[in-house]
Amino acid sequence: MEKISTSFELYGKEYRLETGELAKQATGAVLVTQGETTCLVTAVVSKEQKDYDFFPLTVDFIEKMYAVGRIPGGYLKREAKPSDKGTLTARMIDRPIRPGFADGFKQEVHVVATTLACDGQNPPDCICVGGASAALLCGGTPFDGPAACVRIARDKETGEFIVNPTYAEQENSDLELTIAGTRDYISMVEAGAEEVTEEDMLAAMEFGQQAIAAFCEKQAEFLAMVAPEPKEYPVHAADPCIAERVNAHFDEMSAALKDADKLSRMGKVEELKDAIKENDFSEEEREAWKSDIAAACKALEKQAMRAMVIETGERADGRSADEIRPLYIRPGYLPRVHGSGLFQRGQTQALSVCTLGLLNEAQRLDTIDPQESKRYMHQYNFPPYCTGEVGRMGAPKRREIGHGALAERAILPILPSEDEFPYAIRVVSEILESNGSSSMASTCGSTLALMDAGVPIKAPVSGIAMGLIKEGDDVVILSDIQGLEDFLGDMDFKVCGTANG
Repeated sequence: MEKISTSFELYGKEYRLETGELAKQATGAVLVTQGETTCLVTAVVSKEQKDYDFFPLTVDFIEKMYAVGRIPGGYLKREAKPSDKGTLTARMIDRPIRPGFADGFKQEVHVVATTLACDGQNPPDCICVGGASAALLCGGTPFDGPAACVRIARDKETGEFIVNPTYAEQENSDLELTIAGTRDYISMVEAGAEEVTEEDMLAAMEFGQQAIAAFCEKQAEFLAMVAPEPKEYPVHAADPCIAERVNAHFDEMSAALKDADKLSRMGKVEELKDAIKENDFSEEEREAWKSDIAAACKALEKQAMRAMVIETGERADGRSADEIRPLYIRPGYLPRVHGSGLFQRGQTQALSVCTLGLLNEAQRLDTIDPQESKRYMHQYNFPPYCTGEVGRMGAPKRREIGHGALAERAILPILPSEDEFPYAIRVVSEILESNGSSSMASTCGSTLALMDAGVPIKAPVSGIAMGLIKEGDDVVILSDIQGLEDFLGDMDFKVCGTANG
């Protein structure tokens, strides 16, 4: 393929999309640029199907220190494990593109975004989502795109919204909203704000959706120039008789789900699934249809839970849609530590511990971002025992890094300045029991720990996870979702704030 390139301007910023020159053996590859920040985004689809009951998508974001003219710190002088920011960016790329693949598509997909040059003004993360979408579509994959991602800031003086702000523009903003999706829907929202009202946040989201549509239009024009040939990828379809046999147990599944205790409910559900596999399928069928039977049982559980909420208004643990689980709160839980707090909501329990140090103990950041250090650190740990499971413990996983960042972002706006409180602050949230919304429990626990340590925060911060069940025209909004409603629902929307915003 010959090199194909297009440049365009949107909302006062210059962008470029290119393909056909680099990484030509990948299924699709696109060079995407904002200003002089340049990233190569590749997508590769495996040749064979996998026998999984999930879609095997992997996204990696690779920060190259040469992109900012720096040599990596430490002894090795080579990029090693991703920074926390790199991990968060990989997750940010993953979420918007994952829903765009057809159910039953089981080829492995690997998306790699590599920073080649960063100009110190334009962040690389948002453009990589559009680059991933373009790379997938240039490769002829069955992806429901174009998809795009924008960051929305708001000028503190003028109140004007800014699309994909520079680092300097973000400094003068009271809002950082990152939103992704297609022309038709939103699939990912992340935000940080200085107690912005709900009305202003909604206005920013509506503006962001318009910006996404504009970027999708430019991407569609680029793809028309490329004119990729759609490739034939098999989409796996299970034998219809599997769902027929499994769905005959709908009433039994509905009964098994009605249990407020998580472990007891999971035990009943797994017992029923095992019985279905044993009694409704022969040994040969179980061997041939292993992942399909598992997927059908999961679908039955999902269908039964959603029908319960839509038709009766009652949730698996007996709560109404807007009912919060019982709270148990103990500040100053531990002796000797600088500050601590135990926060429990239903069967989700977080113990947050605050430690204060000198400013020279702030975390030094060895990343491609201009920020060189951070004074407030929030870390989240999710050991296997908190869900009654056996597992390996080691370096924090992507999810733990992501959940820690949620609470960190929520707490930052209410911390005192360095002049007011010249200390480095580290909060560690240990999740000791989990049944959904553990990251929001860690936000609440962090507030307790900070106050117990004597940190003069501007206001207490709390967090809650909201859910959604949508079947046709029937819509139910769920407050304080538990794990089951996260896995089987349509949305996990974590919201933190103070009494003011």
